[in-house]
Amino acid sequence: MAGSNEVNANESKSMVPLNTWILISNFKLAYHMLRRPDGTFDRDTNEFLDRKVPANAVPVDGVCSFDVVDRATRLLNRVYLAALENGAPWGINELEKPLSTTEIVPVILFFHGGSFVHSSANSAIYDTLCRRLVKTCKAVVVSVNYRRSPENRYPCAYEDGWAALKWVHSRSWLKSGVDSKVHVYLAGDSSGGNIAHHVAARAALAEEGVEVLGNILLHPLFGGQERTESEKRLDGKFFVKIQDRDWYWRAFLPEGEDRDHPACNVFGPRGESPLEGVKNFPKSLVVVAGLDLLQDWQLGYVEGLQKSGQQVKLLYLEKATIGFYFLPNNDHYHSLMDEMRSFIHPDSSSYNIT
Repeated sequence: MAGSNEVNANESKSMVPLNTWILISNFKLAYHMLRRPDGTFDRDTNEFLDRKVPANAVPVDGVCSFDVVDRATRLLNRVYLAALENGAPWGINELEKPLSTTEIVPVILFFHGGSFVHSSANSAIYDTLCRRLVKTCKAVVVSVNYRRSPENRYPCAYEDGWAALKWVHSRSWLKSGVDSKVHVYLAGDSSGGNIAHHVAARAALAEEGVEVLGNILLHPLFGGQERTESEKRLDGKFFVKIQDRDWYWRAFLPEGEDRDHPACNVFGPRGESPLEGVKNFPKSLVVVAGLDLLQDWQLGYVEGLQKSGQQVKLLYLEKATIGFYFLPNNDHYHSLMDEMRSFIHPDSSSYNIT
């Protein structure tokens, strides 16, 4: 009789396109090798295994990119822009002018996933994803190379996200529209979705007037002390085990904290309805994969937003697994791209939000 691991692998193979299964399975294997039982992490080997790509001012798939380091914070951001009409790379002259003085060009501030520990702004899978977002959403994308745990625990990633948001708003060359301002949306997957929420919440409560127009959370990393039905039912079946998620929370949260910390359990016993009555929290698009063991926490997050009077739309993809958006080889990917485009450009299509 086949062992449980083999059964789970066969089940996930039957639900996931083969090249996606190979991609995510390779990540899973590498991640298992890198995590240590004592809570430390093999960063050197991680950097060796993580395939990275340089920024490229010469258009690749119609998109240019370049890296910028904020001198004040030493935070690196990778900027992605659609190539100029003549196909030439962006130069200093173009970056001294706003994106447009008539049309609105959205700026997506993107936070990569990796459970706060893995990947970076120059990881190949995220470089490719950001290029696709530029073309699909007709936007500029700024990918944030935030500090990772366990070397840099909570709240370092949130502080870097906040610094990146202020940096984006301060760039005159990212302004657009007749109102000549930066039209910012936050987006992220997994831990990046968690960061996007907390940065948006800080912006909504800030006195500086740092505006966020929308939040896009792709199977965001939330949790809590309670073991939910989906965690029990899907444990180990589609790439992820509960014990893996527990390790990452221990690596990220302050030492001695549990998963009911508000960073993890936003609307939990210590969250105290943090967004109730907050007027400036942006509308949200929350994407939940039906085969993600954390879906109950993600659906609970949507419910928490609704109870707090916030605008939110749920995109529930019943047969999707984590990472389905890395390759355009499934219907879920195209559904997501359509929803993101409509969310960011609501005037160009019908978009209902509750």
